[in-house]
Amino acid sequence: MSTGLIIAIVVVALIVIALLVLMPRMRAKAQEQKAGRELEGRRREVAGQHRDEAERNEARAERSSQRARIAEQEAEKERVDANLAEERATMHERGMADDELIDDHERDRFEGVANPRDRDADGDGHTADDRGREAKGRGEPGARSADDDSRMAGDADGSQTEYDRGRQDEKRFERSRLTEDVRDSERADRPA
Repeated sequence: MSTGLIIAIVVVALIVIALLVLMPRMRAKAQEQKAGRELEGRRREVAGQHRDEAERNEARAERSSQRARIAEQEAEKERVDANLAEERATMHERGMADDELIDDHERDRFEGVANPRDRDADGDGHTADDRGREAKGRGEPGARSADDDSRMAGDADGSQTEYDRGRQDEKRFERSRLTEDVRDSERADRPA
């Protein structure tokens, strides 16, 4: 046998031995890479499912939060309405809103008992001046001042009566109070 043939057989034998030794390692490495790719695919799939679920939950939470804000605003409106009704009830209990209960044609009939705190002692159509004099202890209930005479003159020339001005003042007061209550509720709803 020639030396070249022996070298060729040895080289082939070494290649076969190397392949037999390296093949299981290459196979194991290939399987490991395949398992890694499969695991990475599963991770992405599960992460995508979780992200989709998170987006759905976030959308539901936003809707719930909006419904809660609406419910809070409705509750605040109900509180404002309740406060307004309570104030009206207090006014009626104190006799401060008797004019709402009495029609114009009935005013004479209830003259002595309606609005006991707002009686017009001096007959000038204004009660604030009478209460002011009584509080200061000055003047007789029937005495008039120059301001009283000028106000009565304004009524005599066809302008609004004290009753009409009082009704308008009450309406303005109720509107401004309701506006203030709504502003307060809006301030309370804002995050700090």
